[in-house]
Amino acid sequence: MPMDNAAAAAVQNNGISEYRNFVNGRFTAASTSLIEVTNPATGELLGRVPESSDAEVDAAVKAARAAQGAWEKRPAIERAGYLRKISAKVREHRTDLADIIVREQGKVRGLAQIEVDFTAEYIDYMAEWARRLEGEILTSDRPNETMLLLRKPMGVVAGILPWNFPFFLIARKLAPALVTGNTIVIKPSEETPINAFAFAQLAAETDLPAGVFNLLGGRGKTTGEALASHPEVDLITFTGSVETGSRIMQVAGKNLTRVNLELGGKAPAIVLADADLDLAAKAIFDSRVINAGQVCNCAERVYVERPAHDALVEKLTALFKSTRYGDPSREEDLHMGPLINQAGLDKVTAAVETAKRQGAKVVLGGKKADKGEGFHYEPTILTGARADMDIMRKETFGPVLPIQAVDSLDEAIALANDSDYGLTSSVYTNDLNAALKACRELKFGETYVNRENFEAMQGFHAGRRKSGIGGADGKHGLYEFTETQVVYIQGKP
Repeated sequence: MPMDNAAAAAVQNNGISEYRNFVNGRFTAASTSLIEVTNPATGELLGRVPESSDAEVDAAVKAARAAQGAWEKRPAIERAGYLRKISAKVREHRTDLADIIVREQGKVRGLAQIEVDFTAEYIDYMAEWARRLEGEILTSDRPNETMLLLRKPMGVVAGILPWNFPFFLIARKLAPALVTGNTIVIKPSEETPINAFAFAQLAAETDLPAGVFNLLGGRGKTTGEALASHPEVDLITFTGSVETGSRIMQVAGKNLTRVNLELGGKAPAIVLADADLDLAAKAIFDSRVINAGQVCNCAERVYVERPAHDALVEKLTALFKSTRYGDPSREEDLHMGPLINQAGLDKVTAAVETAKRQGAKVVLGGKKADKGEGFHYEPTILTGARADMDIMRKETFGPVLPIQAVDSLDEAIALANDSDYGLTSSVYTNDLNAALKACRELKFGETYVNRENFEAMQGFHAGRRKSGIGGADGKHGLYEFTETQVVYIQGKP
C-alpha cells in the first residue's frame, strides 16, 4: 500500500510509521501528541497515531458539514458508485489489511481475513440499497390532498469505533451513512487505529469528494468526547462498552444529538436435554473462543438441563482443551490470540477469581496462560455457576464459559432474561415447540437456534436494555441513518 508520497496516510520517523488524520480529502499531521500502538501478542511498537485536539475535531466536523449538501444532492446510485470503488480497493489489498488487523488486534489470521472480505461485501450490500431507498404515500383525510413520507439524511454522522472488529465497523458506520446522503467523521479505537488509517489511504486513492469521509485518531475520553459533544454532529453511532455509551448519551444530550448505540452483551445459551450435544458443544465453543471471547454477541453463559449437564460439560471440556492459541502474527491455524491489553487480562483474571470465591468450580484453565509475551488467558470452563454470581451477570469479554444446571426450559428462560443485557441469545433443542417457545419468550434482539452466534448483514443487529439503542444492518439498520419528513400537498378540485 503506498505510504511514501504527499497523499500518504503515514510518514516515517526512525523507522516507525506516524499516521496522519484524513480531513477534507487531505492527510494532515497531528498538531498535538501521538499515541503509540502496540501488538498485544508481543508488545512490539507498530506505529503512532494522532491524539486529535478539539480544534482538529471541529475542523473535521466542519469539513463534513460543508460537503454534506452537495453529497445529498447526488443521486443515491452515484453515491453507491463511490462506495463500490472503495470496496474494490479493499479487495485489492485484502491480504495487507488482514495482516494489519492480525498485528494490532491480535486476531487470528483466518478471522482477520474474513473480517476484511466481509467488510468489502458489506459495503457493496449497502451500495445495493441505492435503488431501494423508499418513502411512503399516506392516505389523507382531505379531498384532493396527497401525503408523502420522505426519508432524508441526518446530516453529519460521527462514528466511534471499538477495537474488537475495528475494520468491519468502519463499513458498518460509513456505508449506510454515505449511501443515504450523510457525510461522516470516524474515530477508531486508540487500541486498533492503524487499519482505519489504511482504509483512509484507500479511500483517498479514489475520487470520493473531499469532506464526505474524514478520519481522526485519538482517545475516547478526549477526541471521542469532543466529537460526541460537537453541536454540528447530527447522529452519533457508537459500538463499545455500556459505560462509554452512557457517557456519550450524557454529552450528546446537551445538544439533543441522536445516538445509535451497540453496547455490551451477556448472551445466554440454553441447551435442552433433547439437543444434539455434539452440535451444541461445537456451536458454543465457536461462539466463545472467537476473538478470544472479545465479541459482544459471544455465548457468555450456559444453562443446560440437568440430564444433559455432565455430557455437555465433557464435550465442551474436550473442545476447550483442543484450543490452539498464541501469537497470530507468528503462528498459523490458531483458534484465538491474546486479549487486547493488560486491562482486559486483569478484568478476565479478576472475574474468574471472583467466581471461584463465590463457589464456581474450575474444570479447565482459570489463569493467565504461560505464553511469555502478550496478554493470553487460558480457555476456561466453570461449573456450579449460580444466577447470583458475578460471572453470570457481568460481561467477561474473555475465553471463559460458566455453566449452570437447570430443571426446565421455563427456568432457563427466566434466568436468561434476568439480565441487564439483551443483545443475543441461543437455544439448542430438537423440539420445534420448545424452540418456538424460547424465541417467543427470550427478551433479546437476536436468538440463534441450533447454530453459533454470528449475525448476517441483511438482519438487524439490535439489543435491548443496556445492550444498546437502535441497531445496525439490513433495511432497518440503513434507515437508522435517515429521518422522515411528511409532505402535505393540497390539490385543487
